[in-house]
Amino acid sequence: MSIIEIISILLGTAFALFGYFIYFQKKYYLINGFEADYKSGLKDESYARRVGLIELIVGIVLLLIGVALIIFV
Repeated sequence: MSIIEIISILLGTAFALFGYFIYFQKKYYLINGFEADYKSGLKDESYARRVGLIELIVGIVLLLIGVALIIFV
């Protein structure tokens, strides 16, 4: 296994888990500084959901790339 495959799978897993926790489980404290910005009115819940969705999508893409590298290379 090359180092790129391992890094891709590890990063994909991390991003997918964080995205899942933020988007579906509403654990917004995983976003740095979000609670303080939310209390002061700078950011709202839709911002947190967008961040979670983006992290989830990036994680899934990285996981797929890692698996594709394992299969095809």
